[in-house]
Amino acid sequence: MELPRRTRGDELLKPGELTELVGRLRTIAPRHDLRTVIAYAFDHRTRMLPFIYADKRMAPAGVRAVGAAMVASGFEKTRIVLQTWNPNFRPSDAELDGGIPDILMVSSMQIHSQRCREMIQDACRIEPSKRPLIIAGGPKTIYEPWDVFGTDPSMPWGADIAVTGEEFVLLSLLEVVLSCRANNESVRSAFLRARNSGLLDSIPGLVYARGEFEGVAEELVDTGIQRLLSDLDELPHPVLGYRLLEAPSRWRTGLRERALGPRGVHWNTPIGSLVLTFGCKFACPYCPIPAYNQRQHRLKSPDRIVDEMSRLRKEFGIKYFFGADDNFFNDHDRTRDIIETMARAKIDGKRFYKKVNWGTEVTVHDTIAMKNDLKYVRGAGVQMLWLGVEDITATFVKKGQNVGRTEEAFHLLRKNGISPMPMMMHHDTQPLYTPGSNYGLLNQVRLLKKWGSSSLQVLMMTPATGSKLYEAPFTDGMVIESAGGRKVEQHMMDGNYVVATAVDEPWKKQFNILAAYLYFYNPLQLAKSALMPKDLLVFTDMFIQLLGMWGVTQTVRRTLGWAWRLKTGKIDRRMSLPASRIPLRCVAGETGCHDLPRPSQKGLIQLSIKPSLTGGVGAAVAAAS
Repeated sequence: MELPRRTRGDELLKPGELTELVGRLRTIAPRHDLRTVIAYAFDHRTRMLPFIYADKRMAPAGVRAVGAAMVASGFEKTRIVLQTWNPNFRPSDAELDGGIPDILMVSSMQIHSQRCREMIQDACRIEPSKRPLIIAGGPKTIYEPWDVFGTDPSMPWGADIAVTGEEFVLLSLLEVVLSCRANNESVRSAFLRARNSGLLDSIPGLVYARGEFEGVAEELVDTGIQRLLSDLDELPHPVLGYRLLEAPSRWRTGLRERALGPRGVHWNTPIGSLVLTFGCKFACPYCPIPAYNQRQHRLKSPDRIVDEMSRLRKEFGIKYFFGADDNFFNDHDRTRDIIETMARAKIDGKRFYKKVNWGTEVTVHDTIAMKNDLKYVRGAGVQMLWLGVEDITATFVKKGQNVGRTEEAFHLLRKNGISPMPMMMHHDTQPLYTPGSNYGLLNQVRLLKKWGSSSLQVLMMTPATGSKLYEAPFTDGMVIESAGGRKVEQHMMDGNYVVATAVDEPWKKQFNILAAYLYFYNPLQLAKSALMPKDLLVFTDMFIQLLGMWGVTQTVRRTLGWAWRLKTGKIDRRMSLPASRIPLRCVAGETGCHDLPRPSQKGLIQLSIKPSLTGGVGAAVAAAS
């Protein structure tokens, strides 16, 4: 169920298109004086391993990038609200610069989609004549845009439009809407006129609703797959986004008079997330990344990356960064250019690595290919690398890794002062322990710890929207609809909960994940890290152990009850995809690019499924291989 690819040669924007669009908007921005609130939806029930610390100490890159694009385009009255920090934020109570915002943008991941819908529903309670234009975006909307539109006449609600693309799509939408806006007219009124006139249909990357009654979508119009920005240096500087953050508050429902200042940014988000590159050479069937990027590899220039980290260090005191890369080592030559430039750079007269430490995601295969360059990688300030190991035996997923190569990659990283941070997948055919082999989950965790892994991430194989393997688990009856009377909710689709399996006793898979974490994070391992250090990374190992022990308690607290329901309760499974119940068509009237097959009329079924080599898990393993 991957996103379709645009015609070859038409995947990317022309060089300078985003820069020109930003320039045009800056010329008209003073006439409109827009007030914009950008809200990041967050469900606090997802606070557990492996993200429990970074989720609140690292402002997300996506909403910051949107905020930076707005300011660069001349719309300086913009505020970014993170529900991570402001759990009680309500759009209906938000006032910016003395008035109701003209535009409300809501961004959400799949696991936070319930909070996204709640914010949109709250915004729809505002009097229609004063209501802001509601724009939905983020990873959830990219793959399932229909989920932000309502269909219930008894409770009308819904976003005005969904953006399934990046900054260029959003700014193109604003340019068209503002070109139609009359003096003293609301932005939403201008949008409705532009939509009804078909002016939005030429902008790829939008989905909007049609219907006789407001808030009741009878049909969705999909304008197609976006064109991607090729030169990431055209993106507005992230410093602009950090200046827009709303200060944290556990009780406040509205907005403060001013955004968070530099000291507040330094205190509340000591880790900075930055987009450095996009794209990955591997086409793993469980991953939506290659299709989203149209099989392209995009990146910022070395000088731009150095400038971003340097300015953020100077203005906000941010020392630690996470590169939001799909595979930073994807293109070896271009990666060398980046790290060599960073290794030579200085901040306030000091070597770059003494002022900045950062980490990002890579693969075992590319780490070994870059082994002669790892000393420069450390010299560029890289302190941690997250490796998509998945399965060190390569039985389930093959990405150029095996036991020997994974061990070599870990030893190379530790030798060069870089902490290996493996990301593992647990699946139906993998037992907890296998005597005499390395296939079992605990066997692999033991090896990772022996080789010097600083952290551990273990997630259950779960259908990922936008991936090739999304459909098969549903049609094969692997996906759990409810267990013991508890319905599977969107926040449970993060891989921590066992929600897609063909085994007879799914509760064992849930306990396997907990056992792996408890084996890796515990007081004994903390003591070993302190008393028998492997190398100079001992303090990093100890700090991550402490965080992991805290995270384990939260993971156990949140998932143990689900494991009990899987063991004792009746399990209902589903055979249909959670596709849109609203017809989704393209501008020409055919099926929309973001559509999925209509849900079947069979509804839920109750059954017990055994894995086989001809379907279910067997088919998934074969496809992944």
